[in-house]
Amino acid sequence: MACAQTGSGKTAAFLLPILQQLMADGVAASRFSEIQEPEAVIVAPTRELINQIFLEARKFAFGTCVRPVVVYGGVSTQHQIREISRGCNVLCGTPGRLLDVIERGKVGLSKVRYLVLDEADRMLDMGFEPDMRRLVASPGMPSKESRQTLMFSATYPEDIQRMAADFLKTDYLFLAVGVVGGACSDVEQTLMQVTKFSKREQLLDLLRTTGTSLASSSNLDREQRERELALADFRSGKCPILVATSVAARGLDIPDVQHVVNFDLPNNIDEYVHRIGRTGRCGNTGRAVSFYDPDTDNQLARALVTILSQAQQEVPSWLEEGAFSGHGSSSFSTPRHKTFASTDSRKVTACLVCISDVFLCAFCGSQTVLCPQGQHPGSFQDNAVKNQPPAPAAADEEDWE
Repeated sequence: MACAQTGSGKTAAFLLPILQQLMADGVAASRFSEIQEPEAVIVAPTRELINQIFLEARKFAFGTCVRPVVVYGGVSTQHQIREISRGCNVLCGTPGRLLDVIERGKVGLSKVRYLVLDEADRMLDMGFEPDMRRLVASPGMPSKESRQTLMFSATYPEDIQRMAADFLKTDYLFLAVGVVGGACSDVEQTLMQVTKFSKREQLLDLLRTTGTSLASSSNLDREQRERELALADFRSGKCPILVATSVAARGLDIPDVQHVVNFDLPNNIDEYVHRIGRTGRCGNTGRAVSFYDPDTDNQLARALVTILSQAQQEVPSWLEEGAFSGHGSSSFSTPRHKTFASTDSRKVTACLVCISDVFLCAFCGSQTVLCPQGQHPGSFQDNAVKNQPPAPAAADEEDWE
């Protein structure tokens, strides 16, 4: 279970080692088998993201005998099945179409060595959990002790960590890089206090002052072919502005995105972190502007203060007042899950007596010492996660397959 900030290279972190190992083992695609049995299965929540992962895998595997294939909804199933029949070592897919080709008997799972869930918290949240359980329970799928399961995301709520344990080996590793659940410090975050009636004019003013270098992430509802064309035009620079729903919030890596605009803020802070992470990637700088309407967005106030503070960004005085005046706290009374989980949820005690396993707190930066036995009187409960404000359930339109 690996967690790192947006734009930090998580895709390469799982693709390169998997491909290297397959090549070292002499794996080669063959079109002479009626049922293709890939050694690696990679799952992601949206069509755009899984296609991006496939293109990266194809690039890294170019000139080798390892053959990646991608399957996702909205396009011809028969075309994708023909691609699979030509040989498949690495199968990339969205949950619905992936289960479809498996149930059609075109893909066998008995040789799966690596199962990867990208944007794992989304894959185990809301609508995808049943599909993930169906996938790991499919005939022929090796048990979790016999395969290597890898989960990657920039955010890991604590309840998702507990659920993920059902898919991982008992002694799984939790790898955290940077401030987990936090925004990338290379993104300059700006919040503008608005009303629902002034948003449009504020956006037009922003477009006028910024020019044609602006990338706006808001809403999109189109056919798959049209969506792919819109992304292609945006990537090439033919269209300098992209308007999108939360389907574009996660994972997409588009060079030279200088600005992200949250015309409507999402209903949970994790989604905010992912959205603004479309800029400021791979060490580049970017800017994220978010329109904040006190009448509808107060449930995010405290979490936004935390995110801005962690990223060493200026916190507007009006946001701070709203967060701690009582107006921004009522929606936190019935949490859906705990956000900003920065430590392995299996490690719940820290010891200040024995000298072992020093780690750095991702929130306050102080050093504490883990006591594996939890026997020393100096041990204390780690409340770093428990004290973080939870977020309400997401209500954004998603691209469920």
